[in-house]
Amino acid sequence: MQTDTIKIGISACLAGEKVRFDTGHKKSNFCMDELGKHVEYTRFCPEVAVGLPIPRPTIRQVRVGDTIKVCRPDGSGEVGQQLTEYGKKVATEQAKQLSGFVFCAKSPSCGMERIKIYNEAGTGNTSEGIGFFAEQIMKHNPLLPCEENGRLNDMHLRENFVMRIYVFKNWQKLVQEPLTVHKLTQFHSQYKYLLMAHNYQAYRDLGNLLGTYVGDDINALADEYILGLMTGLKKPASRRNNCNTLMHLQGYFKKELSKVEKQELRDAIDEYREGLVPLYVPLTLLKHHLKVHPNEYLEKQVFFNPYPHDLKLRFGI
Repeated sequence: MQTDTIKIGISACLAGEKVRFDTGHKKSNFCMDELGKHVEYTRFCPEVAVGLPIPRPTIRQVRVGDTIKVCRPDGSGEVGQQLTEYGKKVATEQAKQLSGFVFCAKSPSCGMERIKIYNEAGTGNTSEGIGFFAEQIMKHNPLLPCEENGRLNDMHLRENFVMRIYVFKNWQKLVQEPLTVHKLTQFHSQYKYLLMAHNYQAYRDLGNLLGTYVGDDINALADEYILGLMTGLKKPASRRNNCNTLMHLQGYFKKELSKVEKQELRDAIDEYREGLVPLYVPLTLLKHHLKVHPNEYLEKQVFFNPYPHDLKLRFGI
């Protein structure tokens, strides 16, 4: 049964557990000290889970003919199959209850991308691998928001990841009850301006998908919709798209605001466009006007509050 608790998968070393090959950890301060106030983590160390000790010899991906092994530098101790099987088990049995996953970058088991694959002689490598555990999680849960700890240092990627976690969690809650086209349309209406800011084409396409639907397979419609939504939101919002969205929202107040207030709001949007102030400045003005001049439709727009304010994710974008 779905609860309101947001559950996130995380590589155990990022949670501060001393499970690395050298008995160390790679604690993510953002994940544990900031985001951790709002989510519950389920921790995974696939290397320990498949029986490797702490401490242990380092392992890496090695290309052997047409296959890739995960083993020690000398070629011994191959654990690729065990990591794949464990990843598939977690992906199909536990990940369905998760709303996101944070992986440890560069790990031959947990890295999402650009993992080094060595040749048998150990004299060269290419950065084209995917961690064996991470690959299974992503393969079996294509909608699940996933990120690496290193990429979360980028303020735009961090904001985008957290936003998608909250969207996906709300979707998981929605599909616990029988779906109807009306429920899907109501859900979509809350995300229209958030989607506009991230991917205008997806905003148009999904609106058209729901607006012209005439079939009776609601589950197929829902699958197509959520794939389009999560894919569209994966693209970080650009300054240009945010400005376009802000101006659309501004239009709702054209009859309520005084000439001075309109100019003040236009100036704030222009300053954001020029990179002089962060996004929260014009947003704060819009939210102020929304309190003074309530609008039921706008009050439901997730764009205004996509995640807890104390994460301060819009202070730097």
